[in-house]
Amino acid sequence: MISETTICAVATSGQGALAIIRVSGPDTFEIVQSVFRPSTAGKAFSALPPNTIHYGTIVEGDEIVDEVLVSLFRAPQSYTGEDVIEISCHGSTYIQQRIMQLLTEHGAVPARPGEFTQRAFLHGKMDLSQAEAVADLIASESRASHDVAMQQIRGGFSKKIKELRDRLLHFISLIELELDFSEEDVEFADRGELTRLVAEVKELVDSLKDSFQLGNVLKTGVPVAIVGRPNVGKSTLLNVLLNEERAIVSEIEGTTRDTVEDTVIINGILYRFIDTAGIRETADTIESLGIRRTYQKIDQASVVMLLVEASDGSELIIESLQAIRQQLEGKGKQLILVINKSDIGDPQVFDDAQLQENEYACRISAKHHQNIDQLRETLINAVSTGSIRHQDVVITNIRHYNALNAASDSLERVLDGLSATLPQDLLAQDIRETLHYLGEITGEVTTDEILGNIFKNFCIGK
Repeated sequence: MISETTICAVATSGQGALAIIRVSGPDTFEIVQSVFRPSTAGKAFSALPPNTIHYGTIVEGDEIVDEVLVSLFRAPQSYTGEDVIEISCHGSTYIQQRIMQLLTEHGAVPARPGEFTQRAFLHGKMDLSQAEAVADLIASESRASHDVAMQQIRGGFSKKIKELRDRLLHFISLIELELDFSEEDVEFADRGELTRLVAEVKELVDSLKDSFQLGNVLKTGVPVAIVGRPNVGKSTLLNVLLNEERAIVSEIEGTTRDTVEDTVIINGILYRFIDTAGIRETADTIESLGIRRTYQKIDQASVVMLLVEASDGSELIIESLQAIRQQLEGKGKQLILVINKSDIGDPQVFDDAQLQENEYACRISAKHHQNIDQLRETLINAVSTGSIRHQDVVITNIRHYNALNAASDSLERVLDGLSATLPQDLLAQDIRETLHYLGEITGEVTTDEILGNIFKNFCIGK
């Protein structure tokens, strides 16, 4: 599967002061040497020490294309595990295209999306889960998503999967040995110890699988739906949280007839705020469609901010709260009761003792920006993303989640088989399935189709 071609690509995007062109493969040194002139006469690249930088010019015949710095990395101590050169040139699009043209004329091939990282995987520089984390790191928009991606790149998830596989491999080898001596009715694998091991491994697999909900939220952003009756200040609050006039604010009820969404980073976490149409009875067809979408966004949100007014009175606030509780019942979502316009009403109109589990209350004035920092703190506490800093591993990839789910099902069958004293060959089959699914995560078990699907979504140059 390892290609013998030498690939090249612009590793930076857009036009800036500088650009980097990356070259990797068996003929890297010869190809770059043919278009590079060092500032002082020296040795060929193949004779130069690795991890060094050299100043010179890219030339076509006698014409100088650009002054560049060339960074040299020798196999296998490089990103891809091959000979690699990175050319740092000026950021002109024309210069980038000209250098790429020269490299391809001398034998290099334009790289496909993700091909550098794919070669790193094929040369054993990283496993498949680490390779996927490279794309997550590039796409990270917040500190939390960056932390998760870095954790996976550094092998935290891979190490956990390897530990699980190694423990199961030991026992399946003993069971396979029993099959070789089946006529002698010997038992090498202690069934009690195997049951304890499988139960422990399943617990760990389930824990990793369950972390996907948190990991996916950290990766894509925490969806927060701002809901309430018309004209309670939802659009004003959205604009305050985003620090810009994103939504139209009007005293006329029913102004917001569709959802308005935007993102902001709070304490290193990306939040996706959704301003929704006011909930009320209406004969207006378009407004009714907006209210229907409000309920859809409530279902999609991790956190629901219910806005009421301090002047509403206790009964109306509790009525609104009960209606949202019915919508959220059994869905595990966080609810924040935001009592708005507390500067002109009674901020103590609601007794916090009436809050239930996963519910919070905060009193603000969106118009006058009062207690907005307190609301942000309440939001941070509601999401509880601090667990990412205490949890060993958090998964963010749906492929990993599906593999862990399948592995958990296989382990459940192993436990059932041990309980029913099934024969060794059936137990061995279910354990092999578990090993297969765990191996799919790190790439110990993979296919060209899987690799193609993973790396096609990478950016070119990485």
